[in-house]
Amino acid sequence: MALTPRESTLRRAQRVRTRLRTVANGRPRLSVFRSSKNIYAQVIDDERGVTVAAASSLEGDKKGKGSDKDAAAKVGALVAQRAIEKGVTNVIFDRGGYLYHGRVKALADAAREAGLNF
Repeated sequence: MALTPRESTLRRAQRVRTRLRTVANGRPRLSVFRSSKNIYAQVIDDERGVTVAAASSLEGDKKGKGSDKDAAAKVGALVAQRAIEKGVTNVIFDRGGYLYHGRVKALADAAREAGLNF
């Protein structure tokens, strides 16, 4: 039986998250969600079950497009800045079943440049 694209993505996300648990060593995870119009990022502490920092392309000026690499880079820098303010510098990157390419890669690169280590 063939899987729908959504089911394939969910399976990939679960597989990625399972691998992350084995190497996390208590580090929070930088989780990415990408929709067709926006991109969202959260730094989640799974041990305590809390979101440490979050950012999305919905914040700020509404004039720009939220679904391009520039918006993803802004979100990456913003979530990194907020996480560092809360004292989190080492995270593990959870791409959430998306390919590490395009907007997801732009967000990760901007977060690294802003000071997050992963």
